[in-house]
Amino acid sequence: MEKAKELKSLALAYMGDAIYEIYIREYLIEKGNVKVQAVHHHAVQFVKATSQARVIQAWLDADVLSDEERAIVRRGRNAKSGSVPKNTDVQTYRYSTAFEALLGYLYLDGQKERLGQLINDAIVLTEKGEG
Repeated sequence: MEKAKELKSLALAYMGDAIYEIYIREYLIEKGNVKVQAVHHHAVQFVKATSQARVIQAWLDADVLSDEERAIVRRGRNAKSGSVPKNTDVQTYRYSTAFEALLGYLYLDGQKERLGQLINDAIVLTEKGEG
């Protein structure tokens, strides 16, 4: 999509949430987790706000994001949404939204290779307990 940069951050995050969920489900099923309940339980560890916030923080700390990607993260982090889920704090939720916005942006901008790299890294960080 040519105008991915022009989309609102929450629209990017909405897409990023769906894309990440698909990648995680595929990853878990390929690992041999074929029972739906087990896949769902394990998937939650990857897609919960605290894990996503830790991943984005790790990327920012390690300076692995381009300037363009950092700009998308800033926009996503600063996006104003209606409400924050009860099970997380505002800062965690905002960083989680930034994570999802970045993934949504990369997907809609056609940067599938970079998207795959970052998602694979997010999986590694989450499984190591850093995400």
